[in-house]
Amino acid sequence: MNTTTLNPGASLNEAPALSAQATHEDTADSREGISELGPELGVAGFLMLLGALVVFDSMRLGAGWADDGPQSGYFPFYIGMMLLVSSSVVLAKALACWMNRREADAAPSLLNRTFVGRDELQLVMAMLVPATLYVVAMGFVGLYASSIVLIAWFMRRHGGFGWPLSAAVSVGVPLTVFVVFERWFLVPLPKGPIESLLGF
Repeated sequence: MNTTTLNPGASLNEAPALSAQATHEDTADSREGISELGPELGVAGFLMLLGALVVFDSMRLGAGWADDGPQSGYFPFYIGMMLLVSSSVVLAKALACWMNRREADAAPSLLNRTFVGRDELQLVMAMLVPATLYVVAMGFVGLYASSIVLIAWFMRRHGGFGWPLSAAVSVGVPLTVFVVFERWFLVPLPKGPIESLLGF
């Protein structure tokens, strides 16, 4: 039975409380993860350094106008200056937002907006960490052994496949790559100690 029909005044009294609770939950959810302030500061600072490097190197090459036309660093100098000025403005706004973070009236938007949520960040890290380990391990154990472990990990962890299919695919794909590149096209790929023991 609908209680609102029995007591119409209850809906009017409970609505603000429910609205406030929903607003609080939305605010809490929006602050889970990384706010936009950190990436804004990092990217602006990196672009400032890049712009300063371009300006400095352009002046070393010559950023003026010679008798036969513009010098080598003429156009890169102005491009670096535009990059330096624009990133400086972004960095100054982000720093002002960070300095006013404790003032209630300021309500800096960069702190309230979420750059990446916790769930999205977990998805990114679930792909980034194994891929990074794969690249690092390739220098020690070679391409084929690293590929077997990576494919098996993704099939088991994220695909939910059983061990027989995961083992067949994780071994079959590197084996196919070996036959195609090493035997047919005669293109050597990175190998490790396992391949050396097998005589390849």
